[in-house]
Amino acid sequence: MTAVPEVATPEVAAPEAAVPEVPAARALDRTKLLAARYKAAMLRPYLATALYALSVVPSRHLATMGVDRRWRLYVSPEFVDGHSVEELAGVWVHEVAHLLRDHHGRADRLPAADRADHLRVNLAQDCEINDDLIADRLTLPASRVEPKTFGLPEGRLFEEYLAGVPHTHEHLVQCGSGAHGTPVDGEVGDGAGPGVRDVEAVAIRRQTADAIRAHVRSRGTVPGGWQRWADEIAEPVVDWRRLLTGALRQAVAWASGAVDYTYARPGRRTGAMRGVVLPSLRRPLPRVAIVVDTSGSMGADDLAAALGEVTGVLRTVGIRGNRVTVVACDADVHAVTRVVKAEQVELGGGGGTDMRVGIAAALRSPDRPQIVVVLTDGGTPWPDEPTACRLIAGLIGANPPLPPSWVESVHITPSGDSTPSSHSHG
Repeated sequence: MTAVPEVATPEVAAPEAAVPEVPAARALDRTKLLAARYKAAMLRPYLATALYALSVVPSRHLATMGVDRRWRLYVSPEFVDGHSVEELAGVWVHEVAHLLRDHHGRADRLPAADRADHLRVNLAQDCEINDDLIADRLTLPASRVEPKTFGLPEGRLFEEYLAGVPHTHEHLVQCGSGAHGTPVDGEVGDGAGPGVRDVEAVAIRRQTADAIRAHVRSRGTVPGGWQRWADEIAEPVVDWRRLLTGALRQAVAWASGAVDYTYARPGRRTGAMRGVVLPSLRRPLPRVAIVVDTSGSMGADDLAAALGEVTGVLRTVGIRGNRVTVVACDADVHAVTRVVKAEQVELGGGGGTDMRVGIAAALRSPDRPQIVVVLTDGGTPWPDEPTACRLIAGLIGANPPLPPSWVESVHITPSGDSTPSSHSHG
């Protein structure tokens, strides 16, 4: 939580300015600081559990307040002396918001070029938090950073703000590794002092999200950013690509478990057997068939996007080229092709829907697949019993009907929907 930076034109960041140290003899006014936490919890009781999970560490290494990944709050005694209880209450909420929103975890997933300037990331994170705190009528220091500091709109995530936050020559923003993810001077590290473990942090986030949703149901509203965050924690959005990758990895491991003998590479015991060549065991890479629903209910753009995603996932698990066959099918099979990229697929059809025909065609192929992925909106009959191969349904659309319980299924949102959902059963 810091002073509004003097923003320079976008350029390569200059070396970080040294943060002035607080004199060693200065004592932290704990009474004032803890009174501010009490006030924050009274003003926003749904944040009380998270606020009281923080442990206080006096610090000579920063000018304001900051947090680390273990929910320790580092506090400058001078900063406490220079601000009112109301302002400090707002800063308590600001710092715990970094941890509740998992800013350090999200920062870890940024491209390396963005992570390199962690203070710029911190500014974008402050923008995400402070517009909600201002809308919530909490008192913050006059030096706060908010979206309008950079001419940006309100209500965005820090990842969206980052592009609009220029590199700066000098600023004192420093909310710690619990915000931008980069360890800073003065943090005590994972093994020292009290701290919140990852599993405990998950529980705190869920309890806080439940408290926010209960507050909304009983008393009124909270700022939009808190509402979206609480809904996401209570009803988590699952990345369908990760689910599909996991399902395919599991299927590949299952299919690759079938071993065969080969004389292309003699077995290790051949040298001990004069005049005899022993075969070695091999684990063949499985073949995959993708059955694409080209019936009239399927949009061509969604089909192409879904197919591109699935072929990309297959590449990540090591399957590509002539080991992938695509079957275009509505109520009849219209094309069976070997593909290297999505653009090679012939999406014929447009009639009724029966994916059983495409699955059967895939299994009749001379190069019988061990894994079949069906891309469909779910409005299709399915085989009456489990197939001889691993069957994965990629379900496209808002509310697709579910296949039988023995079919693994993943809900695909290829159009870039910001709230993808997924399910898996069987």
